[in-house]
Order: sequence, then structure tokens, then C-alpha cells
Amino acid sequence: MTANAPAGNGSPDEDEAPDGRGAVRSSAPGQPSADAAAHGAAGGGHRVEVAANRHRVRVIHLGVTVADTQAALTLSETGLPDVFYFPRADVNMARLERSAHTSRCPFKGEASYYHLLTEEGVVENAVWTYETPLDSVKQIKGYLAFYVSRVDRIDQTS
Repeated sequence: MTANAPAGNGSPDEDEAPDGRGAVRSSAPGQPSADAAAHGAAGGGHRVEVAANRHRVRVIHLGVTVADTQAALTLSETGLPDVFYFPRADVNMARLERSAHTSRCPFKGEASYYHLLTEEGVVENAVWTYETPLDSVKQIKGYLAFYVSRVDRIDQTS
């Protein structure tokens, strides 16, 4: 089963313009925002939950499978689409190059980024990780998440 991705990306760099690569045609979740107000934090109703996802989840870009796992984590956050986090062991790390870019989320901590290397060039800051997340989301430590708007597809199947 493949569903359509929700509009918007809610990324750690939500204010950063997407690079325009690929159409969003997947069940891919959005990404967490660095803006606390966007999540209802001012009202104290913010919620962040991390759950194991036993479905097969794949990231495909330009016909290449970049990540493929049955051990994803799904992060659900107030006001944002769900985000799939992939174990590094299930990501083709040879296709990623560390970026100097970082951002901070008040609910998850500091995010580090990777560029996605493709035959057609580099997709800048397409992937992020929380290497030292806040205790409330410690399960995502070292896992990788992909911008929905910067890859062709993120599929979840049964």
C-alpha cells in the first residue's frame, strides 16, 4: 500500500526553499520544524512521539534505492506530518556526504545534515540526523530522515 504525502515539509529548515528536485508522490512524512510556535508550544499542547514502524519503508531517488528498511521509526509531532527515521545500516551511506549545515529544533535538539550524491549531481542537505537528541526523543539518535521535497519517493508498504 502506498499513500500520498501530505503537503508541506515542516523540515528543520522549514524556511529554506526546496531545491525543486522530484515530485512528491509517496507516503513520505514531512519533517520537524525549528519553529516552536508552529507546533502550539506557546499553548503547552505540543506532543512528540516516536514509535517503531515494522512496515517496509524505502527512499527512492532517480531510480536508485537510497534507503530500505523494516526497522524505521515514525516520529509524530503536533501540527506536522509524520517523519520516517531510518537506521544507518539500512541507508546507502556511500550516497551521502556530510554537510556543514546544522539547525536546532526546540523539541529534538541539534540536527546535522547530509547531501545526497546522485548521477545527476548533489541534492544539498537532503538528509538530516540528530546525533545527540533531547532525552524525550532519544530513540532517533543516529537515525536518518529525508526531506520529502528533495527525493522522488518515500514509500511505506505492508
